[in-house]
Amino acid sequence: MSVTLAELVVADPPASWREAGFSVDDDGSCWVGAVRIRLVGTEHGTGIVGWALGGVPAGTSDVDGIPTIPAAPATVEPSRPSEHPNGVTHLDHVVLLSPDLARTTAALRSLGLDVRRERDGTLGGAAMRQVFFRLGEVILEVVGSPDAQGEGPSSLWGLTHTVPDIDAAARLLGERTSPVKDAVQPGRRITTLRHRDLEMSVRTALISPHVRRTERQ
Repeated sequence: MSVTLAELVVADPPASWREAGFSVDDDGSCWVGAVRIRLVGTEHGTGIVGWALGGVPAGTSDVDGIPTIPAAPATVEPSRPSEHPNGVTHLDHVVLLSPDLARTTAALRSLGLDVRRERDGTLGGAAMRQVFFRLGEVILEVVGSPDAQGEGPSSLWGLTHTVPDIDAAARLLGERTSPVKDAVQPGRRITTLRHRDLEMSVRTALISPHVRRTERQ
């Protein structure tokens, strides 16, 4: 059985996500594609404070320091699709920061995940490596120094959502998001929400859909 991302637990108030153009149910659930984002409020901390994964062994409670709940298959799919005023259709990728890239990669491999690709670069003049995995329809991007061996836990750092019309989304959000620019991925464009202005603790971006190879030619 493949490992899938079923849920993210986020310590934000539902009102802040509604202000960012997301539809949020009365119970604090925000469905983005097949992923439920459960908004539990600032009394539970800050940022993404845990996740639920389908296809992991029963009793799993931790993935390299990230609080983890095994998700039953029935909880992976939403009971109904959600339409968001900002146009978001699904979660493109989740960014995980690691203080020890080898340790985090090993922990993910132990769940049955395979490395899809790696990319080396720099961040602030320091060497940085990105390691990519798949959690169902969602990409998991693990970021860290290729040589660091820190002792702290990994953390879920940011989210990027796909929108079919990124210019319309940027117009809706106005000054609450940065100007649309070319993304690292060829043919895609991206804008970053000014999450602090929106009282969101999760770094959030919106990105245009993947471009088929034939469309790039």
